[in-house]
Amino acid sequence: MRLHFGVPDTQRAPVVLTIGNFDGVHRGHQAMLARLRAAGERLGLPTAVMSFEPHPREFFRPEDAPARLTSLREKAELLRSEGVDDLYVCHFNAAFAAQSPATFIDALLVQRLQVAWLLVGDDFRFGARRAGDFDLLAARGAQLGFEVEAQDTVVDGEDRISSSLIREMLANGDLEHATRLLGRPWHLSGRVAHGDKVGRTWGFPTANLPLRHRKVPVTGIFAARLTGADGVAHAGVASLGTRPAVKAAGLQLIETYLFDFDGDLYGQRVRVELLHKFRDETSFSSLDALRAQIAIDADNARHYFAALSG
Repeated sequence: MRLHFGVPDTQRAPVVLTIGNFDGVHRGHQAMLARLRAAGERLGLPTAVMSFEPHPREFFRPEDAPARLTSLREKAELLRSEGVDDLYVCHFNAAFAAQSPATFIDALLVQRLQVAWLLVGDDFRFGARRAGDFDLLAARGAQLGFEVEAQDTVVDGEDRISSSLIREMLANGDLEHATRLLGRPWHLSGRVAHGDKVGRTWGFPTANLPLRHRKVPVTGIFAARLTGADGVAHAGVASLGTRPAVKAAGLQLIETYLFDFDGDLYGQRVRVELLHKFRDETSFSSLDALRAQIAIDADNARHYFAALSG
C-alpha cells in the first residue's frame, strides 16, 4: 500500500475511493472496504481511502476528543491488510475545514484524485459547516461522471457497529464485546523499550511499550497476547496505564509479562492484543502486596489461556 500525506496535484490513474476516519477499522469499515475491493476489481482500478489527521473532533474540540482505537500507523497497517492500494491522509486544519462542499468535490475528488467510483457512509457529511451530504455527492457525480454509493450501517444483533460503541465497550472493560465488533482483539503496537526493570527483580520481566501522549480507551490488568517481528504469538498478562502502584504521575505505558519466554525483544516492534480484563489499576500498601497481586494476576491469566485452549 502506498501512503500519501495529502493529495497530489496530479494522479497517475483514476481510483475507486471511500472516505472516513476509519478509527479501529472495525467490521463496519471492513464491509465498506469489501465493497471498495469489489468495485476496484469490476472497474479495473486501484482502491483508495481518504482519511484525516488529526481526527476532525480533535481539531474542533481537542479537550473533548475521544481516545483513538488506532494510531495512524496501526490504521495504515490494518487498511493494508484489507487490500487498500493507496491511503491519502489529509491534514485537517482550518483551511481544509473551510472548503465549500463544491470545492471538495470538484477540486479534490475530481480534478486531483480522478474519482471514478465513490463509497461513503450513510451519515457522511463534508465541507464547511458540514453542508455537503450524500445527495449532493450523487448529484455532482451524475454531472461529472463518477458513481456514488452509500454504505448502510452494519449491525451486530441490536448494536450499530461504530468506533464510539467500541470505545464504550472498552471503557466498560467488556473486551469480549469490543472484540466481536472489531472482528479481532483490540491491540496496541510499538517498539519495546527498556524500563526500570522492577518486575525482573521479582521474576516477572516485562516487555514495555511507552505510549507517550497517546490517549487510550481503557486501562487496567489484562490477559494479553504479544506478537513479535517473527510473527509468533506469546500469551501473557499485561498492565496498561500509569502504574500508580509503582510511582506517582508516571508516564502511560503497557507492560506485558510473557509466560515461558526467555527471548530478547528490546528494539523490536510488537503488537499486544488485550483479550480479557481482570481488574483496574490500583495502589498498594507495600511493594510486597504489589508483588503478591502480580503473581495472582499472572495465575489468573494462565487459567484464562488454559480455558481457551481446553
